[in-house]
Amino acid sequence: QVQLMESGGGLVQAGGSLGLPCAASGSAFKLNGVGWYRQAPGKQRELVASISESGNTNYADSVKGRFTISRDNAKDTVFLQMNSLKPEDTAVYYCNAEITYYSQHYPVEYAAWGQGTQVTVSS
Repeated sequence: QVQLMESGGGLVQAGGSLGLPCAASGSAFKLNGVGWYRQAPGKQRELVASISESGNTNYADSVKGRFTISRDNAKDTVFLQMNSLKPEDTAVYYCNAEITYYSQHYPVEYAAWGQGTQVTVSS
């Protein structure tokens, strides 16, 4: 019902920066809490940053001071700015959002995932 689309991934050298937008599309919905996850081959998917409806943010220890998550509610978009990238940041990055969908009978809450975008940091 609501589609999330990540973009902005690519290849960057260590110390560089990338910005990852996550845009939600659809109708009759509200984008609530949003998290950015990443998953490297052979590793468990991990939460790297999240932002609440009110704009409160949390970060994994590994990215604190380097990543910034923000949101533009008018555009239904969440943005992850990644600075001072390290090879250890290499992973597929996924956007996950808590969605309220306003059906004809009652609001329905569910979680939606984007398709992922590859981030590769070379040393």
